Amino acid sequence: MKKYFLCKLIPPRPTFAQDMTDAEAKLMQQHVAYWKGLMDRGLVIVFGPVADPRGAYGVAILELEEEDANALGMNDPTIKANVGFHFEVHPMDRTVLRK
Repeated sequence: MKKYFLCKLIPPRPTFAQDMTDAEAKLMQQHVAYWKGLMDRGLVIVFGPVADPRGAYGVAILELEEEDANALGMNDPTIKANVGFHFEVHPMDRTVLRK
């Protein structure tokens, strides 16, 4: 049975999208490649940045059968780098899908 999750990547500061360093930009390239790889495996429906005026963050919607959403998040290069990013996973128990 497929399960759906909303995942949220919270950057180390609200201004991150505007003032990331070169090192952080490289880390974000690794982050995008990681999630694109999961998408290519059919685990991710959509992912990308959210331009919230209070501070940008990233989201991904996952469609999983056996994989652990928390484990996928903990393997994100931004989390593994331990530079202040936080990852949240929220189950979507009553998902309605477009046909």
